[in-house]
Amino acid sequence: MAALRRRSDRSAGLSFDADLGDRALTTARHDIVIGRWQGVRDLLRATGDHWPLRTHRIRALANAAAGSSVVEAWRAAEPDNPDAAVLRAATEVTRVFNGAIAAGRGAGTDRDRIDVAVMACLAAADARPGDPTPWASLLTVVRLYEGGVARSELRAWWEELRRRDPYHLEGHVQMLRYFSARWHGTHGSMYDFARDAAGAAPAGSPLPVLVQIARVEEYRYVSDAAKGRPVRGFGQHWNHELAVTELLRTYDRWLGGRVPGPIRSEEAAELNYLAHAACCAGLTREGAALVGLLGERIALVPWVYTGDPAQQIGRWRGGAPPS
Repeated sequence: MAALRRRSDRSAGLSFDADLGDRALTTARHDIVIGRWQGVRDLLRATGDHWPLRTHRIRALANAAAGSSVVEAWRAAEPDNPDAAVLRAATEVTRVFNGAIAAGRGAGTDRDRIDVAVMACLAAADARPGDPTPWASLLTVVRLYEGGVARSELRAWWEELRRRDPYHLEGHVQMLRYFSARWHGTHGSMYDFARDAAGAAPAGSPLPVLVQIARVEEYRYVSDAAKGRPVRGFGQHWNHELAVTELLRTYDRWLGGRVPGPIRSEEAAELNYLAHAACCAGLTREGAALVGLLGERIALVPWVYTGDPAQQIGRWRGGAPPS
């Protein structure tokens, strides 16, 4: 009973912050709720060319703006503002995905809407030529085309993103998903992409976590196909020898080469994947250290795919592994 009470106490104070501790972003998202765009403009202007932070903020702002006309009001008021064009493109991409989810369909959903989002991404790339963000948005939405897109076209867009930021994490994640079995590839092609990118990443880069993101994508795909039935040979998915070896390699290459200091909002989403992998593998030292490093920057994804997020995190909080 005492152990259960301690576990409950550890999880009771958990909250899931969509902004991952980015208070300036929280304020700008509140502006969207009340129909104002000026705070969003000021936030993106202040963010500048800090690509990881810009990606984090654009993604969250697009989710907030998708159900409103705020981004259109901003574009109407400041038609030459390149940040407005970039956010409008990301918002169109979010709207298309929201429509696909609501309709219960996958690839091939509403081709005209996909085309609109693609054109918005290309217009945003023209408006802000040095920015990789519109190319990441483009690589996100094109996987909705039935059958995908021509390899030559996909490669050209990929090279446009990498010319602007060769280690752009969001762009790599979207390509990984494009090559996944859920979309236009296989588990093998997805892992090949993740491992190649991880191997080419410099020390301190978060790119090695692509391998752990791929493992989550495989788990979701297999679990969805099984519809709750046991899957033969899948019980060791998180803790077989290769999974653990790759997890430890990511831990060492990313965190070992990272500039010391508290976790920043723009790296917290991907760090949740690494913490989740360590906890699912039962690695006591790494799991507790990563959960501690995350602090309050806990994201629902990927924890929600393997059970109750608060219970899972609560077992590891305070350096205490599950009992």
